[in-house]
Amino acid sequence: MQYVDNVLARLGASDRLGLSLMRVALAVIFLWIGALKFVPYEADSITPFVANNPVMSLFYRHPDQYKPHLTREGQLVPAERAWQTENDTYAFSDGLGVVEITIGTLVLLNPVSVPLGFLGALLAFLTPFVTLSFLVTTPEAWVPALGDAEHGFPYLSGAGRLVLKDTAILAGALLVLADSARALRRKLAAARSAAGRMAAQTAR
Repeated sequence: MQYVDNVLARLGASDRLGLSLMRVALAVIFLWIGALKFVPYEADSITPFVANNPVMSLFYRHPDQYKPHLTREGQLVPAERAWQTENDTYAFSDGLGVVEITIGTLVLLNPVSVPLGFLGALLAFLTPFVTLSFLVTTPEAWVPALGDAEHGFPYLSGAGRLVLKDTAILAGALLVLADSARALRRKLAAARSAAGRMAAQTAR
């Protein structure tokens, strides 16, 4: 019984380690996926999400024409690659990649700069709200009606299941954001205290 209690005690005290690992995990996700945004197949794969989003679609030249030009991962069709280039698919994806890499870098900078770490955590927390909105705006997020009885809501397609995983990123980012907020609050309190001491010394 004592052994079980010791194990539970150790597990109960592992939350700080878990928080640090969550910070690293968020950074890895944003850095890795952000880097892939510079690769054509990844840019092609997000086309339905972007083309159907009322704001992001403005960055495409022909958002309403994307369906005939979709390709599978690993498939190279020069004509479709040319269309995606003309559609600004890759230009938008490159910009998105820069944003995601920036977020991942800011999250990792927390031990060096608390304010930058807080900013990264805040952006990591806000990003899933955009991603999860794709479940509402993207038809490809749901199983299409191709004859099977199970289609539409609540039957998530492969793309929809991928988006749904961002609920875990949202929860993890909130934990990291809360930790960053506490650290920033302590830093600001220390700065105010130091300023107060300097002012008192100057007044003497």
